[in-house]
Amino acid sequence: MQETEIKLYVPDLAAVEARLRELGATLAHARVFEKNVRYDDAARSLTTARRVLRLRQDDGVRLTFKDDGAAVDGGPYTRFEAEVSVGDFATTEIILGRLGYRPYLTYEKYRTTWALGDVEVMLDEMPYGNFVEVEGEGSAILPAVVLLGLGGAPRMTASYGLLFDRVRERLGLAFDDLTFANFAGLTVPLAALE
Repeated sequence: MQETEIKLYVPDLAAVEARLRELGATLAHARVFEKNVRYDDAARSLTTARRVLRLRQDDGVRLTFKDDGAAVDGGPYTRFEAEVSVGDFATTEIILGRLGYRPYLTYEKYRTTWALGDVEVMLDEMPYGNFVEVEGEGSAILPAVVLLGLGGAPRMTASYGLLFDRVRERLGLAFDDLTFANFAGLTVPLAALE
């Protein structure tokens, strides 16, 4: 139950997809829209401890818990992750609420997942920019990044939620959710993410 990955800022996902095809990668999951809701208690104890409790809906519904992690081998990031499929988004929200957890961030993305050797390569379209996540065994991640021609791409160690906090602060944005509607017409420079 370990997640080991590296997240890169890559504006041109079409070029990455073309490279994946050249390398003989397999499309593991076609492009899908995700609605993600992060939960915390009133004291924000999960966020303070760098823990994540997330409910995600795409072509299924999953509840995920992630613990704080650390960089491995000077590159990828690893942390505990446990995920379970649940049958009903609304009912799971009720259960979380009865346990004292409330939504504090909704974020949207489109994700396409490719299998390349021993890693998964996720092409993530976020409201504030495009990213590539490479996930797998720690020793396989950096070689895959090099194969993809992304060795010089800016690396992001923060979660999408923390990146959103940076963008909000640096651009003076007043909205609380990371949605495509909120970012319509906005251009987010790389400097706002770093």
